[in-house]
Amino acid sequence: MFLSKLIPVDDAQKIINTCLKTTGVEEVPLEEAYQRIIAQDMVSTLNSPPFDRSAMDGYAIQAEDSFGHSETNPFQLKVVDQIGAGQKSNLKLTSGEAIKIATGAPIPAGANAVVMEEYTHEKGDIIDVETSLTPGENVSPAGEDFDEGDLVLNKGSLLGPAELAIIASAGFDRTLVFKKPRIAILITGSELVMPKSVLEGAEVVNSNHFTIKSMVESCLAVPEMFHSIDDAELVEELFKKLLNEYDALITTGGTAISKGDVVVDVAQKLVGEVPIHGVSLRPGKPFGFAQVYDKPVFMLSGFPVAAMVQFDVFARESLLKIQGLNRKPLIVHKKVARKIPSTLGRTDYIRARIEGDMVRPLKIKGSGIIRSMVESDSYIIIPENLEGIAEGAECEVLPYHSLKA
Repeated sequence: MFLSKLIPVDDAQKIINTCLKTTGVEEVPLEEAYQRIIAQDMVSTLNSPPFDRSAMDGYAIQAEDSFGHSETNPFQLKVVDQIGAGQKSNLKLTSGEAIKIATGAPIPAGANAVVMEEYTHEKGDIIDVETSLTPGENVSPAGEDFDEGDLVLNKGSLLGPAELAIIASAGFDRTLVFKKPRIAILITGSELVMPKSVLEGAEVVNSNHFTIKSMVESCLAVPEMFHSIDDAELVEELFKKLLNEYDALITTGGTAISKGDVVVDVAQKLVGEVPIHGVSLRPGKPFGFAQVYDKPVFMLSGFPVAAMVQFDVFARESLLKIQGLNRKPLIVHKKVARKIPSTLGRTDYIRARIEGDMVRPLKIKGSGIIRSMVESDSYIIIPENLEGIAEGAECEVLPYHSLKA
């Protein structure tokens, strides 16, 4: 049964946070590090760029040769060498000379600017230059991005394309990352069957199998799927087996106030006390959580929408935290298109669609109406200290796309 008093959402999150431990670390090649969470601070072993380089195709010159010149008053330089990408010149440039240079090539000794090819006319080994330049123009100096010894990336960063680029530029082809947690997902329900075109008797399609699996994957974790009928002995046996083999357990079903809430009963039997069973949340009140065998167990509802909301509110951030990523979801502020009633002391997550500066709540309320999640793109969050939101008032909105890692 529920605890005598529903727990506020914030209090439930604090209880869960005290039970989380990060996974171990492993070293991986940079090519395999995309969408992993880095487990070390990265300090560069190189300057980037490693030398003064040309910012464009043109001619390396001494800027002083160009002073006072323009399209109507051009000057001439002698081309004494050419530098392609990956090459360098051994010559030292002197006044009156130019070296043809490709974008990214090292600036030769004696040069301090690059004139764009568009401002020149080539006549054999002589060029006419129709512009003036300042020293350093069109030159990317060594260390412009970062210097050797600079901290280029903090531990706990999610590795995307830009992060991988800066690690590589800092001189590394491998890095330490947190191990991906293996998450056991136990879907309970004697009535549940895998998708088929004809259902018999009281059968219900097991949509949570696909929903929770994909939600765990969106948290960069590795899910493994299991199913059990509503049998306490079988569920207990699976609890023991899965918690011995996996980093965390997520269940659906068997959490409501009714005869046969076997999941919570099993958790209580194994741990002695379930610290969370019932939160001041709509939808998703019958959420449960316990630490069993030193592993977090998230007990979600069987109703698909309630399970999705419970996952987003309690499990999503937790799965990221055990991988070393501490990130709060992005909350935006919009004006609500119509009045939304609520109850003091309860946090509401209202399915909604963003329409420019406005957000429109859906009228569907049921915890099993999957279509409402398809037709919405965000949650309107009504904190427990508000008694509804008036039409046109500003509200907190959590876009679904911001939830994904």
